[in-house]
Amino acid sequence: MPNVYDELFERGFIEQVSNEAVLRKKLSEEKLTCYIGFDPTADSLHAGSMVPIMALAHMQRFGHKPIAIVGGGTTMVGDPSGRTEMRKMLTREQIIANGEKIKQQLARFLDFETGQAIFIDNADWLLDLNYIDFLRDIGKHFSVNRMLAAEAYKIRLEAGLSFIEFNYQVLQAYDYLTLFRRYGCTLQMGGNDQWGNILAGVDLIRRIEGAEVEAITFPLLTTANGQKMGKTAAGAVWLDAEKLSSYDFYQYWVNVDDRDVGRFLRYFTFLSLEEIKKLESLQGADLRQAKAILAYEVTKNVHGKAAAQQARAATQALFGHGASSEAVPQIELPAKSFRQGMGVIDLFVAAGLASSKSEARRLIAQGGAYVQGRRIDSIEEKIGLSDFQEGAILLRAGKKRYQKVILAEGD
Repeated sequence: MPNVYDELFERGFIEQVSNEAVLRKKLSEEKLTCYIGFDPTADSLHAGSMVPIMALAHMQRFGHKPIAIVGGGTTMVGDPSGRTEMRKMLTREQIIANGEKIKQQLARFLDFETGQAIFIDNADWLLDLNYIDFLRDIGKHFSVNRMLAAEAYKIRLEAGLSFIEFNYQVLQAYDYLTLFRRYGCTLQMGGNDQWGNILAGVDLIRRIEGAEVEAITFPLLTTANGQKMGKTAAGAVWLDAEKLSSYDFYQYWVNVDDRDVGRFLRYFTFLSLEEIKKLESLQGADLRQAKAILAYEVTKNVHGKAAAQQARAATQALFGHGASSEAVPQIELPAKSFRQGMGVIDLFVAAGLASSKSEARRLIAQGGAYVQGRRIDSIEEKIGLSDFQEGAILLRAGKKRYQKVILAEGD
């Protein structure tokens, strides 16, 4: 039987594993149920969440049953892992709304409709816990000394670790125990910063149920230049098209560092390993083809085929000096702002291509500001209604960032 463990290993997903020989054997001989948790701290996941999402998708493709937990209960507490300060507390209403958005994003990868995958909220069992009974039945199995030795807690001790956050590991371990009891779940996966929390669940199940379950963690990704995966100067690379357009999402992937192309093709696409090897062997200008395939495949998985095709067409149009595609990001500005001419500095700030007037000045001084393909050489230049073509004008900042400005009707 094809083994998903080998697939995940060859694609670079596996950083740590509880018992490699045992787990590999189980995955080749049985249909396992596995899970990963996603705390709804925002109304969208981001590109950094793609590794666990893709891991669950691979498990489903090999016939195993993935469970995606939205942490409606654990988010009420807040995970201290990888944090130097306490997370902002959200209301129950915010958490529920965020969870619904996240379910929609996960449903592009996992089949919740036919039961091949399960989506569940840990608030279903955590919010109704009797605190004293929980401490007596579950809390007694946890050593405070061992918990304080965990990396996530050690980092926070100097800055201050709240008591509510200190409970997080116990609650996550209880999630694993609950899923083991209800669904026969015997594998938890997560980022490498979750290793201590996951092992706590493995140990809890062994102590209470006398059963051996498994754990896998994934590497915490950074780009070749050391930047955190899914982060840009403009902020997070959100999976929600309302927070980041399909075009801008596509641009993130088509502009990745050459050194990251092969690695990202393995992590973030379902292309075969043979095809990926061919693409990553491309050199120089030919590597752009591999980047375009990476951008298309990831955008298709996250936003759908139509959005990916539109983003690709927009990119091709722009680099072919066309600007008519509807997928190019655009903003409406009132026509009255241009009747006397708008200064280019104000225009680039209003269009979102510069965060401040000083940044816009630097952009122009460095020769990186363009209007309709024409480089702007003076910070004193103004753009008027006559510069618009059919009510639109195309701006560019640097080599890759575009924005179409549309004249708002009625102004």
